[in-house]
This record gives sequence, C-alpha cells and structure tokens, in this order.
Amino acid sequence: MQKTQIAPSLLSADFGRLSTEISALEAAHADLLHLDVMDGHYVPNLSFGFPLIKTIKRLSKLPLDVHLMVTNPDFHVPLLAEIGVQWISFHQETVHHSHRLIQQIKAFGIKAGLALNPATPINTMESILPELDYVLMMSVNPGYSAQSFVPFVLDKIKYLSQIRQDRHLQFLIEVDGGVSDQNASALVSAGADILVSASFIFSSSDYKQAINALR
Repeated sequence: MQKTQIAPSLLSADFGRLSTEISALEAAHADLLHLDVMDGHYVPNLSFGFPLIKTIKRLSKLPLDVHLMVTNPDFHVPLLAEIGVQWISFHQETVHHSHRLIQQIKAFGIKAGLALNPATPINTMESILPELDYVLMMSVNPGYSAQSFVPFVLDKIKYLSQIRQDRHLQFLIEVDGGVSDQNASALVSAGADILVSASFIFSSSDYKQAINALR
C-alpha cells in the first residue's frame, strides 16, 4: 500500500524565515509543498505571487503543488510552467473550458488537477475524471487558513473513491482544509492519498512529529 503523502501548506509558514521553514519540512520528510495562490477575486484574500513561487522553487527540492484560487488560471499556467512547478489544480467554476486547460497543463509535463469546493457536486466533473492526475477536495471553503473541517466532505471523498474503484481510474485524491491528526485516519480510510495541512503542522514545535502523526 502506498504511503499517505503529506503536503504542508506554506500559507501558514513564517515568511520571515522561509528558507529555514522549508529546510525543516524537508528534514521532516514532507512529500510536496502546497502553495495556495489567491487573487482577492475568486477568494477574499491575496497570497503568493510569481517572484515568491520562483524563490520557493529555488529553495526547495520538493515538488511544488500549486492550488490556483484565481479567476484566470489560464493566465497563470504558462508562467508557473516556466518556473518549474510540478502540480497545478484550479477550480472548474473559473474557466469556460476546463478540459482544454487540463490538456494545456499536461502538455507542459505538469500533473493536472481540479479543485472541488465543499458545496460543488462531484458529478460536475465525472466526465473529465479519466483526464485528471488528481482531484483536490476542499474540506473548507477556500480563501483562509485555520478553518474548521466541513464534516460532509468525508462522504464526498468516499463517493469519489468508489467512482475511482468502479471505473478503474488512476487519479489521486488530495484533501485540503482543517486536516489534523484528529481526522487524518478517517480521511485516508475514506480514500484520500494526499493530505494538505497548514495550521496543524506549523503550530507544532516538531514538524516531523506532526507529519508522522498525519501519516
């Protein structure tokens, strides 16, 4: 059985000591670095710009997992590809042609994912599931860190996992929002492959212990 991958969300990192934070995450055996890109339009917050992502890429050997919470993901994709990120997900509500953008992301050699808000039904993406490398299941409403887990998302993960099994598909299920040692086991049992965690990891005095607790 493949181990659960842990993707610390840098939104909660101390940016005054970013290099130290990234080194500590690498030493703690994180699998990915999750970057929440927000534009202040799709979500009511602003975060990483391209220069900062380029710096993070230079500082870390870990794959960069970029979650685009923006109204124009098609603008961001070529620039992120130029930086060298390895994973990109976007919200299908933000584009007219999600299939086209998925194909463009994959053409750059980048893993392509769709992000699903808690209230967005899974059947809105069922036809495109065979094209996806992963689905990012939001277990909070996107835009802010340190929110509480939305309980009904657990049933959505189980349902998505069952679809994957029934249709013999290969996409991974990533979960983001309110993930901690209190719900990690239930999430993995439901079918999650990758756990994104911000507050739980960065509020810990021992990142390795926190990451092991999630696994």
